[in-house]
Amino acid sequence: MALFNPSRDQVRQFFFDTWAKFRQQQPLTDLEKIGVQVMQTHPEYHAILDAPERYLDQAYFPEMGETNPFLHMSLHLSIIEQISIDQPPGIASAYQALCVKHADTMAAQHDLMECLAEAIWRAQRDRQPMDAEAYIECIRSRSAG
Repeated sequence: MALFNPSRDQVRQFFFDTWAKFRQQQPLTDLEKIGVQVMQTHPEYHAILDAPERYLDQAYFPEMGETNPFLHMSLHLSIIEQISIDQPPGIASAYQALCVKHADTMAAQHDLMECLAEAIWRAQRDRQPMDAEAYIECIRSRSAG
C-alpha cells in the first residue's frame, strides 16, 4: 500500500487483502494486525470484506445516510497511529480521558474520529491544509467534558 496518500482503490485493496490473509490464517504485517483488530470490531462490514469484487468500486453517499466502511476503518487506523505516537501532542492523554468517560475504547476512538473527519472535510471544502489547531481544539473539547 502506498504510504501517506494511498488511492481509494489502494485503501480498499489493503482491507480486502488483509481480511483475506486473516481468514486464511496467513502471517500479517504489524499494520495488517491493527487493521484486523479494527475489522473485527466492525462485524457489520464482514460481508463487504468477503466480497471485494462487489465492493471495490461501490460508491457511498453520506448525504443519504450511508457510511463508507473503508473510510470509517481508515479513520480508526489513523487515530490508532496518532495515539501510539502522541501526535498531535496530547491526543494520547485525551484518548485515555475519553476511554474513562465512555468506559469503551471504540466510543473513545469514534469521538476522536469525528474530530479528524471534520478537520479533513473542512480542509477539502476550503482547499486548504488541515487546520491542526482546530483539530486539537476539537479533541480537547471532546475529552474535557
